[in-house]
Amino acid sequence: MDKKGKQTHILIIRLSAMGDVAMTVPIIRTLTVEYPELQLTVLTKKPFMPIFDGIENVQVKEADVKRRHKGLMGLWRLYKELKPLKLDAVADLHNVLRSRILKKYFALERVPFVQIDKGRKDKKALTRPKNKVFEQLKSTHQRYADVFTELGYPIDLSNAKPLERVQLSEKVLKLVQQDTKKWVGIAPFAAHEGKMYPLEFTEEIIQSLNNTDKYKILLFGGGAKEVEVLEQLANTYQNALCMAGKLNLSEELQLISNLDVMLSMDSGNAHMAANYGIPVVTLWGVTHPYAGFYPFGQPMENALMANREAYPLIPTSVYGNKVPAGYENAMKTIKPDKVLKKMLDILEV
Repeated sequence: MDKKGKQTHILIIRLSAMGDVAMTVPIIRTLTVEYPELQLTVLTKKPFMPIFDGIENVQVKEADVKRRHKGLMGLWRLYKELKPLKLDAVADLHNVLRSRILKKYFALERVPFVQIDKGRKDKKALTRPKNKVFEQLKSTHQRYADVFTELGYPIDLSNAKPLERVQLSEKVLKLVQQDTKKWVGIAPFAAHEGKMYPLEFTEEIIQSLNNTDKYKILLFGGGAKEVEVLEQLANTYQNALCMAGKLNLSEELQLISNLDVMLSMDSGNAHMAANYGIPVVTLWGVTHPYAGFYPFGQPMENALMANREAYPLIPTSVYGNKVPAGYENAMKTIKPDKVLKKMLDILEV
């Protein structure tokens, strides 16, 4: 598809959720390295735009799906706004109703439009209670990469390089106050209960780390309820600081890029840290890495999972939104001392 002597311009669509948007980064970064002649424009929601800061040859365009670009007319308006970019192709990494409507509009100009195969059938087989097919599925990163292969731009993800760590702004430095302690990020929340480690276990881990006096514990989260919980923890332990509600996303990414380790659920924070090559310890409840959402480039031994002998229906869903009766305590089979040991092994290398 490369027009000789002309820069090829590809639109990349991925509107939500934060973790899925963050998972596009290793693919986009690798594309810019392997095909420096490509011009890439990412279409995503405004809050996620900072995720792509500092990647060369990449610009970001906002999809305002709540207002300006809502409904058929809004999507037509969006299409008209994208037209002046003179796009040569579209990589749809989302494949939802909105992007399928955009596909129809782009077809008017015969712009090649390739959509991700989400592997729904395989995911269904992995998560169903009866006749479960428990095996590793293709990673979401690879599914994203396959779209570009189809457009004529194959990439080798084993060559993917992490993003460089970002220099901390005055505001962030003032908040965290640099010293000789190593920085530990902890993101204890997830979109669904089934993916969340019991808070009393998280507190045990924070307490143990705090008592060594060797680490600064930075707590991440969003939403008023989460901020309240994290503030309470920060007030209880002198080496813990609540970052939630104090930083915008680009400041949060600065901080994440400078961590020594991140402890996260199967959630967006894991992917954002992985993009910077930060070691990430992930905790898995009713979801499982086999579904293909494992943080990029992380060794599998950094994933600590609920006991499948006790809870054989795991994974019960791809997103953690289905918790069968009796599975509420699946996460309790991951003992805090095991999590702590894993984190200390990484910190003390």
